[in-house]
Amino acid sequence: MGRHGENIRHRKDDDRWEGRYKVYHEEKKRYVYRSVYGHTYNEVKEKLSLERLAARNILYSSPDKKNNAVLFSRIADEWLGYIKKKCKYSTYIKYSTIYRTHVSKLLGDCLLPDVTDTKLQAEIPEHLSESIQKSIYCIVNQVLRYTNSHYYTKIPPLTRTAARTDKRSIETLSISEQTRLLNCLYTNTDKYKIATSIALCLGLRLGEICALKWSDIDSSNMTLTINHTVQRITRADLSEETAKTDLLESDPKSDCSKRIIPISCTILKMLDRVSSDQPYVFGTERPLEPRTMQYQFKRILRESEVDERNFHILRHTFATNCVEKGIDIKSLSEILGHSDVKITLNRYVHPTMDAKRLQLEQLIHFYDQIHSQAL
Repeated sequence: MGRHGENIRHRKDDDRWEGRYKVYHEEKKRYVYRSVYGHTYNEVKEKLSLERLAARNILYSSPDKKNNAVLFSRIADEWLGYIKKKCKYSTYIKYSTIYRTHVSKLLGDCLLPDVTDTKLQAEIPEHLSESIQKSIYCIVNQVLRYTNSHYYTKIPPLTRTAARTDKRSIETLSISEQTRLLNCLYTNTDKYKIATSIALCLGLRLGEICALKWSDIDSSNMTLTINHTVQRITRADLSEETAKTDLLESDPKSDCSKRIIPISCTILKMLDRVSSDQPYVFGTERPLEPRTMQYQFKRILRESEVDERNFHILRHTFATNCVEKGIDIKSLSEILGHSDVKITLNRYVHPTMDAKRLQLEQLIHFYDQIHSQAL
């Protein structure tokens, strides 16, 4: 039976409480009922109170109602709590950092209905990078979508004109650099050199190589399974002045990143050289610290007399080498853990000048053959 005057009732079919409230439906041009649910009467009563308040006060239609409008920061805080439960913790940290570092300073005191393209474009400092500006718009639009879906509003997403930037080609190691690097990796070998060799041979990400476990290696079937990744992230409960970081092991960045990669006898022999009773191949009872691997990679590059690069260049180099050796793009895409071959082609395939020259020379040779047959 419903509580008198509150429109809250106990549902016998699923033992939940339901509360109903009215909102105006723009398309139907009339009021309709919405429902909230909970396991207790008090839980539903609190939800119902918030939804009724939100239905009245989220937007205003005339200047005299501005006192009832809700701050953008209030909805943004709700959204952060929502995505903390829905997304990977590392994703939540990324969103939270962008919001607290930039968005809250730009729009924290702004009324939700006043969040417009003109307002945001006027507030964003020009010195911020294109990437940061895109992230700011992404966060703001996610908050607006959350508002629309949870409070039945129709706030349009914000758009911006992206600055024209020259498309940078992603760098790979040249043949001469690869030669010097390989010579170094095969001399005075240690576990960091073996980790670097495997990353270069299989195109693994830094977090994937650091989180690799012996249980991921199937010697009989000669496969390696990517099930985990590791990264160092900022704690969410600390202020920027006292922020500390934790080493977080989690699932790979996407479902497609979970993959099984065939490995050769050479890879198995490399792994045998670091065999231990510890659960992690390159770590101990814990994964290898990514910052340690990055530091060791820089040391290896110095020994190889190769200019300092990011560890991810090994993945770019692997993909480019595979394409130039004739591997089909679909197989390469699955080895890299991409959801679409377009990602592989656009982001990781970088034909060298020598490869382009070889292709053109083959075409000239083809023309010569046709000409000689015509004589």
